[in-house]
Amino acid sequence: MKLSDYIGEATEYDKKEILEERKPKSWLKSVSAFANGIGRALFFGVSNDEVLVGLEDAKGVSEKISEAIKSHIDPIPDSTSRSQRLKTRSSLYSQ
Repeated sequence: MKLSDYIGEATEYDKKEILEERKPKSWLKSVSAFANGIGRALFFGVSNDEVLVGLEDAKGVSEKISEAIKSHIDPIPDSTSRSQRLKTRSSLYSQ
Protein backbone atom coordinates (compact mmCIF):
# COMPACT_ATOMS: atom_id res chain seq x y z
CA MET A 1 0.00 0.00 0.00
CA LYS A 2 1.37 3.36 -1.06
CA LEU A 3 -0.35 6.49 0.15
CA SER A 4 0.43 8.15 -3.18
CA ASP A 5 -2.04 5.71 -4.80
CA TYR A 6 -4.81 7.38 -2.78
CA ILE A 7 -4.29 11.06 -3.52
CA GLY A 8 -7.28 13.23 -4.44
CA GLU A 9 -11.02 12.83 -3.94
CA ALA A 10 -12.65 9.44 -4.46
CA THR A 11 -15.48 7.28 -3.18
CA GLU A 12 -13.12 4.34 -2.61
CA TYR A 13 -11.37 5.92 0.36
CA ASP A 14 -11.56 8.72 2.88
CA LYS A 15 -8.93 10.71 4.75
CA LYS A 16 -9.19 12.06 8.28
CA GLU A 17 -6.60 14.26 9.89
CA ILE A 18 -7.61 13.19 13.39
CA LEU A 19 -10.01 10.80 15.07
CA GLU A 20 -13.02 12.89 16.06
CA GLU A 21 -13.90 11.04 19.25
CA ARG A 22 -16.80 13.35 20.09
CA LYS A 23 -18.24 13.01 16.57
CA PRO A 24 -17.87 9.34 15.68
CA LYS A 25 -20.62 9.54 13.06
CA SER A 26 -18.29 11.73 10.98
CA TRP A 27 -16.09 8.72 10.23
CA LEU A 28 -18.30 5.73 11.15
CA LYS A 29 -20.43 6.53 8.09
CA SER A 30 -17.38 5.78 5.94
CA VAL A 31 -16.71 2.54 7.82
CA SER A 32 -20.30 1.41 7.31
CA ALA A 33 -20.33 2.38 3.62
CA PHE A 34 -17.03 0.62 3.03
CA ALA A 35 -18.34 -2.51 4.76
CA ASN A 36 -21.23 -2.49 2.30
CA GLY A 37 -18.85 -2.56 -0.63
CA ILE A 38 -18.76 1.14 -1.54
CA GLY A 39 -15.11 1.71 -0.70
CA ARG A 40 -12.07 0.16 0.79
CA ALA A 41 -9.82 2.35 2.93
CA LEU A 42 -9.90 5.00 5.62
CA PHE A 43 -6.73 6.93 6.45
CA PHE A 44 -6.18 8.73 9.75
CA GLY A 45 -3.32 11.20 10.07
CA VAL A 46 -3.74 12.56 6.53
CA SER A 47 -5.28 15.97 5.88
CA ASN A 48 -7.72 16.65 3.03
CA ASP A 49 -4.98 18.46 1.16
CA GLU A 50 -2.85 15.26 1.24
CA VAL A 51 -0.44 16.40 3.95
CA LEU A 52 0.75 13.47 6.03
CA VAL A 53 0.40 14.94 9.52
CA GLY A 54 0.49 11.69 11.48
CA LEU A 55 -1.01 10.72 14.83
CA GLU A 56 0.61 11.01 18.25
CA ASP A 57 -0.78 7.63 19.40
CA ALA A 58 -1.69 5.38 16.46
CA LYS A 59 -2.19 2.34 18.70
CA GLY A 60 -4.59 4.24 20.97
CA VAL A 61 -6.49 5.62 17.97
CA SER A 62 -6.73 2.12 16.50
CA GLU A 63 -8.19 0.78 19.75
CA LYS A 64 -10.74 3.63 19.92
CA ILE A 65 -11.77 2.99 16.30
CA SER A 66 -12.25 -0.71 17.01
CA GLU A 67 -14.31 0.01 20.13
CA ALA A 68 -16.52 2.56 18.32
CA ILE A 69 -17.16 0.15 15.45
CA LYS A 70 -18.15 -2.62 17.89
CA SER A 71 -20.53 -0.36 19.81
CA HIS A 72 -22.14 1.55 16.91
CA ILE A 73 -22.29 -0.77 13.88
CA ASP A 74 -24.31 -3.99 13.71
CA PRO A 75 -23.35 -6.40 12.30
CA ILE A 76 -19.70 -5.66 13.02
CA PRO A 77 -17.82 -5.40 9.72
CA ASP A 78 -14.57 -7.23 9.03
CA SER A 79 -11.75 -4.73 9.10
CA THR A 80 -8.03 -4.53 9.57
CA SER A 81 -5.85 -1.66 10.73
CA ARG A 82 -2.20 -0.99 10.05
CA SER A 83 -0.02 1.84 11.19
CA GLN A 84 2.94 3.29 9.36
CA ARG A 85 5.70 5.03 11.26
CA LEU A 86 6.73 8.45 10.07
CA LYS A 87 9.71 10.32 11.49
CA THR A 88 8.04 11.20 14.80
CA ARG A 89 4.43 10.04 14.42
CA SER A 90 2.40 7.30 12.80
CA SER A 91 -0.45 7.26 10.33
CA LEU A 92 -3.23 4.69 10.51
CA TYR A 93 -4.69 2.79 7.59
CA SER A 94 -7.94 0.95 8.20
CA GLN A 95 -9.45 -1.40 5.64
